[in-house]
Amino acid sequence: MDKIRFALKTFVFVGFILACATAAQAQATRTWVSGVGDDVNPCSRTAPCKTFAGAISKTADGGEIDCLDPGGFGTVTITKSITIDGQGTLGSILSAGTTGVNANDSASGAPMTKVIRLRNLSINGAGTGTIGVNYTSAKSVTIENCIIQNIRGGTGQGIRVNLTADGGQLHVRDSIVSNTLNECIFITTSTGQVKAVLDNVRIDKGSIGVHVSNNTSGYINNCTVTMNTSHGIQIENNSSVNIDHSASFANTGNGLNAGAGAPTVRISDVSVLNNVGGGVNIAGGTVFSFGDNKIRGNGGLGDIAGGALNTTQPKQ
Repeated sequence: MDKIRFALKTFVFVGFILACATAAQAQATRTWVSGVGDDVNPCSRTAPCKTFAGAISKTADGGEIDCLDPGGFGTVTITKSITIDGQGTLGSILSAGTTGVNANDSASGAPMTKVIRLRNLSINGAGTGTIGVNYTSAKSVTIENCIIQNIRGGTGQGIRVNLTADGGQLHVRDSIVSNTLNECIFITTSTGQVKAVLDNVRIDKGSIGVHVSNNTSGYINNCTVTMNTSHGIQIENNSSVNIDHSASFANTGNGLNAGAGAPTVRISDVSVLNNVGGGVNIAGGTVFSFGDNKIRGNGGLGDIAGGALNTTQPKQ
């Protein structure tokens, strides 16, 4: 009887080891999703999964999920380094009543180390989505050639960065963030500093277009911020943001608001035009101008309010 028990225990143990090995081997560097796929599949090119959530568990850390054909591939929480790419087709996420993408590696065993890339995706909140992309923990999140829109439920933010650890990085390029209940893009941190780059982004029809707060180092280049119901760009709380070759136009509040908490803002070749509440409002901190900006036609507080633009930093 003891020999039988020993044999059974050995068999169970070996089976467990083999199952773990099989699970580890099942994670591929590249996986695929399809509108006619199935999440029970291995997510291979010939047997794709149906959702991003189904594919991510079968994709190795540092791997990539690609879209075979048009489809809505569901919301997803990302805890590892990964690229999700919808290039060549319509890769979409319908996030009605919820968050489209959660970027959170805090439970991965190595928080603030994962690198996440979202490319060529449409994230549509259908009027009730709460956050398009919610970035709470990762080394970096890059959003390229994406459309994030109709996020008008709950928190109502297109891109939300709210880190509790130092060293996060946000990169948004060649994208549109539109029609949000609150901020189109909101960036803050409660510990350390976050770095953010917005390059060639159209930001419109939110409350505040870009709201930067709490120790953020940012660069806004070649962006258009228009028709928001409050300020176009608001910078606060010890943040330092450089704005180049961009426009803040026809917002209901200020085109650019340097708010409380001594922020530093530098502007070059920036157009601040026809904003209802005022152009550049220096409510706190310092706004440095390189002397090549267009600030005209603003109502309310006028073109420049709260203080003069600081021109002590010449072009180099």
